[in-house]
Amino acid sequence: MDTSLKGTLHKRGLRMTPQRQLVLDAVRELGHATPEQVCTRVQATAPAVNITTVYRTLDLLEDLGLVRHAHLGHGAPTYSEHRHRHLHLVCHRCGGVDEAPAELLTDVARRTLAELGFQLDSTHVALSGTCADCAGEPDDQNDTQNDDADPAPAETVKGDR
Repeated sequence: MDTSLKGTLHKRGLRMTPQRQLVLDAVRELGHATPEQVCTRVQATAPAVNITTVYRTLDLLEDLGLVRHAHLGHGAPTYSEHRHRHLHLVCHRCGGVDEAPAELLTDVARRTLAELGFQLDSTHVALSGTCADCAGEPDDQNDTQNDDADPAPAETVKGDR
């Protein structure tokens, strides 16, 4: 049992339940997961837990600061542990998701704060484009990228696909 989860819940006047622990464990085990993927993992141990319980629990865990979500394109958000801090790079073509250090957006974060008064949470960002594997492949559809653009090289860390 996660004693930090139990303590956090008790401070808020909430009970520790097996379902809450199972959902948190599933997020930790999966790394990045949609609510449906979390539900499938939880149901392997507790078949009676339904998707509504998983969604409610994920919302609670996010309110408690234990998990965070990111929208990686169309469809359901993806959840990860709160300390799992990085950018998500989503490929238009293959749908793959890679990770990159959040620090890549440090200059953007400084400018948005200085010029707009907006504080960017760069660990909650998904950038879409074309991954290195797909970049050399011909695209039958209209390419939406600007061929004249000179993108800055970025060191990426392969993430969950």
